[in-house]
This record gives sequence, C-alpha cells and structure tokens, in this order.
Amino acid sequence: MRVLGMMSGTSHDGIDTAIVDWTPAGGVLTGTILATGERPYPEDLRARIVAALPPGEVGMGEVCALDTLIGQEFAEAARTAGPADLVCSHGQTLFHWVSGGGVLGTLQLGQPAWIAECTGLPVVSDLRVRDVAAGGNGAPLVSYLDLLMLNGLGGRAGALNLGGIANLTVAGAAIAYDTGPACALIDAAAPPYDKDGVLGAAGKIDERLLAELLAEPYYALEPPKTTGKELFTASYVRETPLAQADLVATLTALTAETVAAEIRRHALDTVVVSGGGVRNPTLMGMLRERTAARLVPSDELGVPADAKEAIAFSLFGWLTAHGLPATVPSCTGAVGARVLGTITPGSGPLVLPEPLAEAPVAIRFL
Repeated sequence: MRVLGMMSGTSHDGIDTAIVDWTPAGGVLTGTILATGERPYPEDLRARIVAALPPGEVGMGEVCALDTLIGQEFAEAARTAGPADLVCSHGQTLFHWVSGGGVLGTLQLGQPAWIAECTGLPVVSDLRVRDVAAGGNGAPLVSYLDLLMLNGLGGRAGALNLGGIANLTVAGAAIAYDTGPACALIDAAAPPYDKDGVLGAAGKIDERLLAELLAEPYYALEPPKTTGKELFTASYVRETPLAQADLVATLTALTAETVAAEIRRHALDTVVVSGGGVRNPTLMGMLRERTAARLVPSDELGVPADAKEAIAFSLFGWLTAHGLPATVPSCTGAVGARVLGTITPGSGPLVLPEPLAEAPVAIRFL
C-alpha cells in the first residue's frame, strides 16, 4: 500500500511529504520510499500562523480561515506529491493544551476534506487526539517509528529529532519525550532560521543568560512529558541587550545543553538524529562537544533526515488502515496503545484492507 504522509511541525515553515510503499512479511515491515518533498507555506499564510500561536490571540473566524487555508495548502501538496492509495495528514499544530503536568487537549488545523476533494483519496487525520483521550501526551508519536528503527542497532541507542522542539526516544527503556526547544528559539532570534549555523558560529555564548534559561522548570520534569511553542514562545528573544549573533549562539547552546543532558542521562552511545537541526553544523558541533555519544544522521539508516516525520505519518496511515495501534504507552503516557486518527473518505466508497492481527516488530527501508 502506497501511503502519502504529510507533516508540518513546530517550525511551521511548510509541509513535508513522503510517499512510502509498505509491505509486511514475517514481522518485518519494509518501506520503499518512492518520493519525498517539501512545500513551503506562502509568506502571508505563514505570518498568520505565527500570529495565531501563543501568546497571540485570535477569534474563531481566524481559526476557521486557517483551518481552510492550511487544508488547501495540504491538498495542493498532496496533489503534486505523486500517486498514492491513502493520505495521512498531520496538519499544523496551533495549540497543545498542557496544564498541571498533563495534556488536556490538542488542536491541529488543516481540514482533511480539502485533501480528499482534491485527490479523491481517503485521508487519515487528527491523529494526536486519540492518544490524549487515552490519557497520553499525544507526543512524541514518532517514537513508534523510532523504536522499530532502532531495533537491532545494539548498545544503548536513541533517536533524536531536532525540529522546532527536540524529542528523544530511548530504546530498551522504550521511553520518549520532548527535551525542550530545538530550532524554535533559534528561528525566532534569526528568522526564518540561522542558515548553516552562521550566526551561532559568529556569536559568543552569554553564560549568565544561558544559566537563567536553563532554570526553566520544564527541564526538571520527569518523562513522559511534552512541550511546544505554548511554553517556548518568541518572548524568549524579544527583550535582550545582546547582539543578534550572541543571542543566537546562546540559544543554540541552550538546545545543545538540554539535549545533551538527556543523552548523558540515559548513557546513550549511539543517537540517530533527524530534523532540520541536523543541517545546522554549529548546533551539531555543540552537541558533539557535550556528549560522547556517536551522532548518526538518520539518512545512514535509509531515512532522509528532513523527511523522517512525514515518513512516520505515512507509517501511521498504513497502521490505521490495517487496524493496528500506532502508539507506545510508555512513550506517550497513555493507558494503552490506540489506533489513531479519523478517516475522511475519498471520491469512491471507503474500502480498507483486512485488519492485521499482529503489528510489525522491525522495519527496514529501501
């Protein structure tokens, strides 16, 4: 089954796509990656998304407009991605309701009916909320793919995603959580992002500011836990006497230190890294200075670092279509594993494959 996975993450800069042809055999799920791509948001839409994020306040009219406009962008991305049998769309997270140490709700916009209407394909969407309803954090969902991908690596292995927010999956212990910001604050200080880590490399780390930032209580919370731009808002960078390069260097060090602290905590010796932060050599260099773990781009395991989350949502679509759960309770904190998402029919009758009795125990990519 060819499934188009679509994802826009906490960097909210565009839509990543991946078409994967999934074939199960003997407990091993083989994914043949047929195509990957990216569709940047139009600047005016991206500006409206940014304005709607906390601490911004918008009315229901703007929520409706964003749901439509984002849905139309996802539809166009799906139309141009290539042939598929099913679409799985994450949409764009606008709010993750965290209170009292738990997640009470989550909101992803990007109305799937636009995708179904444009492509004629059935669409799996709204994936996070089922895990939240089961008592979980709704994140990091990618931990399901991570644990399959890490199976067989040996040693103490983990998977790290450096998007807007950083998340870490630890094999063996089968836990996963958001460590804190990855590129979110760096991007806010150097919009749209610090290309090639140039500013971070040119600046000087302000140790006093770094110590203040490291005092954020979130870092001391025990996993499972999740965070987002509801906490790590642009207010972190609005009032500072620092030169831009020094601020970017300090925020890059904040990401490196908070991530490295968790890698050290679990005594990991191999960490598979993905996400846009992989392309920031200053961030990666700071990470290597702070941990002895071997940092391996996910590309070396056959998973393009920039498309890993889109590939994960392609996997989730395949799992949902076959009636299989796509969550790991020890990673999200839910009371049990759940089949994720809602399904919007395409242009014809909704026909799903026969449910599978057993989930794959390993994964490989071609």
